[in-house]
Amino acid sequence: MRVFVTGGAGYIGSHVVNILGAEGYEVLVYDNLSTGHDWAVLSGKLVTGDLADPILLRRTIRGFRPDAVIHFAASIQVEESVREPLKYYRNNVANTLNLLDAMAESDVRYLVYSSTAAVYGIPDKMPVHEGCELRPINPYGASKAMIERVLADLSSSQNFAYMALRYFNVAGADPEGRIGQAYKEATHLITRSLKTAKGQFEKLSVFGTDYPTPDGTCIRDYIHVNDLARAHLRALDYLRGSGENGQMNCGYGHGFSVRQVVECAKRVTGIDFRVEETGRRPGDPPALIADSTLLRSKTGWAPLHDDLEFIVKTAWEWELKLSKTTEHIGVSAG
Repeated sequence: MRVFVTGGAGYIGSHVVNILGAEGYEVLVYDNLSTGHDWAVLSGKLVTGDLADPILLRRTIRGFRPDAVIHFAASIQVEESVREPLKYYRNNVANTLNLLDAMAESDVRYLVYSSTAAVYGIPDKMPVHEGCELRPINPYGASKAMIERVLADLSSSQNFAYMALRYFNVAGADPEGRIGQAYKEATHLITRSLKTAKGQFEKLSVFGTDYPTPDGTCIRDYIHVNDLARAHLRALDYLRGSGENGQMNCGYGHGFSVRQVVECAKRVTGIDFRVEETGRRPGDPPALIADSTLLRSKTGWAPLHDDLEFIVKTAWEWELKLSKTTEHIGVSAG
């Protein structure tokens, strides 16, 4: 089976590509390498290209003749989306329309779409299930919700099937240490904590300690990147077998507070790095936890790494390796 993967040189995409290759899929990665890296593509082939280039995109899909597409390529930083909304609507919405046009031209029927829990905004109830109202509070979440609507409309009018996977907080790295987060900007809590432990940052800021949670800090559902990667393969199998469209949450169904994550990072690294508690950030929900019943029941997915310490440990081992190879890969990872 041939799978075309956009953004497959990035953090999550590269882990999916690795597992696709290990399970015998024929893979072609299409990535502009704006945030991804050619060294992260461990399986298949890489075409350096942009979704904003419809001619190259169509030619590449037509030549590869994929059975399905897994679509990761997107801009994903919430704070940046507030500052630069047009960038997010252009990349996440307009460029996805280019992809859908190219798929239709080559009669590619199946799409697994990389969505986000940000489509829910600040939910009224926890855990969040797929039927909850979508109320995104930033352009990033809004751009993803827009494409979910496009996919639903497209599936109603054509012979087209999709599954949108709504990610919660993805973390960790390949347990074998081959790939992991390598962003130029470190924004995720676990990565930021570990880089502070390494001395890359002077301190770690904790935003808000007066939330209605047991210790006053925000609670999030952290999922190991390899468990998330396997969810894509199970979703693709389910989609091709049933042809049933929809959305599925990707998380473990329980969460950890910011303080718990920080303490875990200190325990794993053995470093008591500096932490500064400050005020809330606008728009941060007190808790965000996935109801992943649909994913589990429909696809048979079951997590292998539901352990915060394991998640942090694999991320830390990757950070240490990355420090030794920064010169080779040419980035300051984040």
